[in-house]
Amino acid sequence: MPGYVPESIEEVLERLEDRRYIGDRPLATAIFLALKLGKPLFIEGEAGVGKTEAAKVMAAVLGARLIRLQCYEGIDIAHAVYEWNYPRQLLHIRLLNEASDRAAAEKEIFSKEFLLRRPLLDAIDNQDEVPPVLLIDEIDRSDEEFEAFLLELLSDFQISIPELGTISAQRPPFVVVTSNRTREVHDALKRRCLYHWIDYPGVDKEIAIVRARAPEAADQLAREVTLLVHGLRDMDLYKVPGVAETLDWARSLAALGATRLDASLVDATLGAALKYQEDLERAREAVPELVAKAAAGA
Repeated sequence: MPGYVPESIEEVLERLEDRRYIGDRPLATAIFLALKLGKPLFIEGEAGVGKTEAAKVMAAVLGARLIRLQCYEGIDIAHAVYEWNYPRQLLHIRLLNEASDRAAAEKEIFSKEFLLRRPLLDAIDNQDEVPPVLLIDEIDRSDEEFEAFLLELLSDFQISIPELGTISAQRPPFVVVTSNRTREVHDALKRRCLYHWIDYPGVDKEIAIVRARAPEAADQLAREVTLLVHGLRDMDLYKVPGVAETLDWARSLAALGATRLDASLVDATLGAALKYQEDLERAREAVPELVAKAAAGA
């Protein structure tokens, strides 16, 4: 269990807001229970809605070190958990060539001294005063074989290394697993976690997020950009913008000195929100109407 556990759901909400993360009560409840029960937290949702940021902010809230494992297709134990420092082992073997006890020498090179610690082992075998926050980011990008490996870690907070045996966490980390749901994650992994879905926020909440995370944007600009993004989300786009794109767009416009929207400026900065050429072309046709609606709604 982490060294510090908020005493209530309200305290979780307050601590998140203190660090400019505008969450809601369901998310605060999931975080509170995960901390209280010592369970991993599985957060799922569309890209850019604040899943990764939630883990980063919780590390700040707990006063803990953040250890992040970014998943990708083909990730394996050598990149995620550990590998042996083969050059150092070979050098050590050469130095031990004259040793009479070869069995002891072989045992010596397969000790922790020769391990290259990757994020998962670093999180489990930690000596931190406050146990770290382990972020396993975008688990849906990894392979099913890697998911299967994680089951032992998520259920027992331990890792098995054939040459050393089982290494168990003396002070388990607070584990946050995120997924963009590009594929379904196996039920066995989800069963080991508490689950929470983060959806796109409503207009008022997203305006509050922009004001908190992009304070350089004028209030009127923050409102109009948010309304504009919500208009884009109603369109038939290949990839609609997330909250991260709303923030990027607000910051971009503020950097250009804008305090309100106009069609030409929106057209020039549309790439802050949309990342596919087909979406850009489709949105540009609707820019004048979208800007007018955003201005009217603000």
